[in-house]
Amino acid sequence: MNNSSKIRLHVISFDVPYPANYGGVIDVYHKIRLLHQHGVQVILHCFEYGRGQQPHLEQFCEKVFYYPRRIGATSNFSLLPYIVTSRRHDELLKNLLTDNAPILFEGLHTCGLLGNKLLKNRVKIYRESNIEHQYYQHLAKAEKKLIKKVFFLIEAAKLRFFQRVLTHADLTLVVAEDDQQYLRKYLPDEKVIFLPSFHGNDSVSCPTGIGNYALFQGKLSVPENKQAAEYLIKEVFSESTIPFIVAGMDPDDSLNKLIARHQNITLLANPDQKTMETITAGAQVNIMVTFQPTGLKLKLINTLYTGRHCLVNSKMLAGTGLDSLCTIANTTTLLKSELEKLMKTPFTVEDRKKREIILHRFNNEEKAHELIGYLTNTTTG
Repeated sequence: MNNSSKIRLHVISFDVPYPANYGGVIDVYHKIRLLHQHGVQVILHCFEYGRGQQPHLEQFCEKVFYYPRRIGATSNFSLLPYIVTSRRHDELLKNLLTDNAPILFEGLHTCGLLGNKLLKNRVKIYRESNIEHQYYQHLAKAEKKLIKKVFFLIEAAKLRFFQRVLTHADLTLVVAEDDQQYLRKYLPDEKVIFLPSFHGNDSVSCPTGIGNYALFQGKLSVPENKQAAEYLIKEVFSESTIPFIVAGMDPDDSLNKLIARHQNITLLANPDQKTMETITAGAQVNIMVTFQPTGLKLKLINTLYTGRHCLVNSKMLAGTGLDSLCTIANTTTLLKSELEKLMKTPFTVEDRKKREIILHRFNNEEKAHELIGYLTNTTTG
């Protein structure tokens, strides 16, 4: 008998994890999808603030609970981080106490109850997605508006103080090896495990041959991604004839206007999943730069599974072990020269085979078995 069929698991998600169209929710969505396929009974708790209730999730879950996120100024008046305070809800605790199943806290955002005395004897697992205070420090650096910059700095300070709550977790699952090293300074080594993010690719399907353009993709409302897009437009593509597509969610007017000034650059705003699959398959070079190295960049994993050449800076690869699958360029001059070379270099069957070998550690099935093993050990140990 499959041991996982006996396992019940509460999953607390910081957002409604469908559609699975940006970083963190991709990991949550495909995790519950894989756990369901292996017989785990998932009780999903998610905070709703604009995505609405999604009946699609019910096929993977025994139950789905929705809680309104308390956004607005009142959630700022607390020593706790805003991303935590705005996700505290009495009904969540009530629903967690209906049984003794283990609890998976997705992101520091959801850890408001991690140290709660009523959950003292429960198995509690923390799923890390970023070293959050470092992430918010980088958001502050990228933000141009003073009010938002101050908010990000205050939030970073609160998050650094709040992360001590992680001592209440029985296990911490991190998405990048660099993050693992950081958290092992504060938590016992055996309690901090590297488990890469789940994603939507069950096999490597990148096309061979030569594509037609370079592509940058990301959630463009996030300061880090907007900063990267602006850098590439101004410094790499402004004087180039190479066609360049910038694709992502919620671009603002300033990015729209910047792109409109360049004939070789196209903005694709709010593409659906099928459109993103099509433009990724058509790209010759997927160019990805970041100015902050925390967490695992899921767009990197997705592109390595589905796209041709990947041109990145070192910070994009931090803690991934995927350097050999990418072309690395850490200066504007190098980005330009490597881009020119890659636009003329066919992506081969041998290139795809190399990815299949190295990406094995990121295979969803392998990760599902590993996670179920941890759940089995914690519930029977």
